[in-house]
Amino acid sequence: METHRSEFSVMKMCSALHVSTSGFYKWLKTTPSQQEIQKTRIMERITFHFNDSKQRYGSPKLTALLRKEGFTVTERTVTNYMQELGIRSCVSRKFNAQTTDSNHNDPIAPNLLNQQFHVVEPNRVWAADITYIPCREGRLYLASLLDLCTREIVGWRLGERMTTDLVLGALEEAYQKQQPGKGLLHHSDRGTQYASTDYREQLQLYNMQASMSRKGNCYDNACIESFHSVLKKELIYCTKFHTREQAKQAIFEYIELFYNRKRIHSSLGYLSPVQFSAQFLHREVS
Repeated sequence: METHRSEFSVMKMCSALHVSTSGFYKWLKTTPSQQEIQKTRIMERITFHFNDSKQRYGSPKLTALLRKEGFTVTERTVTNYMQELGIRSCVSRKFNAQTTDSNHNDPIAPNLLNQQFHVVEPNRVWAADITYIPCREGRLYLASLLDLCTREIVGWRLGERMTTDLVLGALEEAYQKQQPGKGLLHHSDRGTQYASTDYREQLQLYNMQASMSRKGNCYDNACIESFHSVLKKELIYCTKFHTREQAKQAIFEYIELFYNRKRIHSSLGYLSPVQFSAQFLHREVS
């Protein structure tokens, strides 16, 4: 009796879907092909890594992660699967705010870096810059220090004004955390904060050598400006900060928990800055 009821239900369903009963039973017995199984597995991993990056990774980084997991896949295939899944990485508008005031009478350091961005050891060259963070409660500015070898943000500070204390705070944090040896090259733009007496004296105290970009040449400090651009594309312009505290918490999580520790870089062999830095620590121990 139950069998007849079941068959009757199947017939009703097939009639409603305008498919034949024999076709339905054939579909039930069909075993997925290895290609279909593999596609399903890849799409599951794409979805995982996409969400794990808080929807920031596009097909290049997702492809690299899949290959690390043993999948043989092309970037074009990943792009097609992302389209099927209806997902895409964060895309944001551009915003420019002037944060460099080079109209001052303080001494300007020579451009010793001279766009030599390839550095083979950590704590040899740091790049510094300030960027504007929009917030409904009021303005915020982020001062950052980037290690050109590891691409790690070694020091940063958020403040409501672009003061010398702001950049000094980032520098102090970086120095206390990294404890670099003598002769580290510190590169920045010609902003009044970096050219100030207090900042120059602190660099001397830390035995660091100052280098500054040429006037009006943004390419001289491209690496740290690139970081600020990525920060804005992946966080700032995807989020509306209502309070300064909300902005501070989000930026802390982005820099310390995501960017430094998880975000992979093609220039680092698709490792995060912290993972890349660990290789140097291993060499020292060995």
